[in-house]
Amino acid sequence: MKKYDVTGIGNALVDIEFKVKDQFFVDYKVEKGLMTLVDEERQNALMEVIDTEEAKKQCGGSAANTVIAVSQFGGNSFYCCKVANDELGHFFVQDMKDSGVDNNLVSDNLAEGITGKCLVMVTEDSERTMNTFLGITQNFSKADVNEAAIKDSKYLFIEGYLVTSPNGKEAMAHAKKIAEAAGTKVALTFSDPAMVKYFKAGFDDVIGPSVDLLFANEEEAMIFTEKDNILEAREELKKAAKHFVITQGKNGAMIYDGDTFIDIEPYKTTAIDSNGAGDMFAGAFMYGITNGHSYASSGKLASMASSKIVSQFGPRLKWHEAKEVLTRLTP
Repeated sequence: MKKYDVTGIGNALVDIEFKVKDQFFVDYKVEKGLMTLVDEERQNALMEVIDTEEAKKQCGGSAANTVIAVSQFGGNSFYCCKVANDELGHFFVQDMKDSGVDNNLVSDNLAEGITGKCLVMVTEDSERTMNTFLGITQNFSKADVNEAAIKDSKYLFIEGYLVTSPNGKEAMAHAKKIAEAAGTKVALTFSDPAMVKYFKAGFDDVIGPSVDLLFANEEEAMIFTEKDNILEAREELKKAAKHFVITQGKNGAMIYDGDTFIDIEPYKTTAIDSNGAGDMFAGAFMYGITNGHSYASSGKLASMASSKIVSQFGPRLKWHEAKEVLTRLTP
């Protein structure tokens, strides 16, 4: 019996989320709808013009949100990451602890540097735009990968954002190799269309022959497979993953269980913030498949949880909300 359902590796960021008007992007030359890596000077310039008192702050990063979701639904998760010995670094450590996620961070032995931050700008159409300064997390390497946790997990979950740096890509490949040798299944998320567009070769290197489970949205799936429609893209994805999930926003999702495609219906909701929807889908789905649920049932749970996430501000459910979603699935 393995101790953890999921061990994740990814960028450790403190999310600072706030609402903006579309004019904000024009005024400050921000590309809407994408995750853009910026330097500290650029991020500080943006922070000077936002109302930080109104902003919502919590530990984040794509994989962090996913392993926290696993924990909230009742699973056991571990997170490998890197933060600095500064105020936000200690905030991240405490927030992880409060979220019930074991990790490789030791408060009194954090590295010197600056903890990464992600400015999450949410517009009235519920779309999120991110400007990210990686800080010390850009130094995340295979030295930060906890081999014991991966070996003691049912799944390794790899965040696609790591592919942007040579040491991050090396850590992805290293963790995958440990998992495969230990019989731990490997899941990968593309994370963002820009990652697939500009770092496809890196993903090809990490994926190798295949991964056990892949998460992508429609745009990412088509960019990666170089197909112009989702039906062709999903057939091509079979070459890269034994199983996969393609999220389709308001249209639900499609799941390939290794034999057949399963259509997951969306749940009606009023979207106000899409930040974290894909992370939540992955977390809920992985909780399901590691705790006795079928692919179809896990997809239903993930769709339900994602619909709840986009109806509120922020990428994370409250504990009681996660339990309520789970109760609706298994009354």
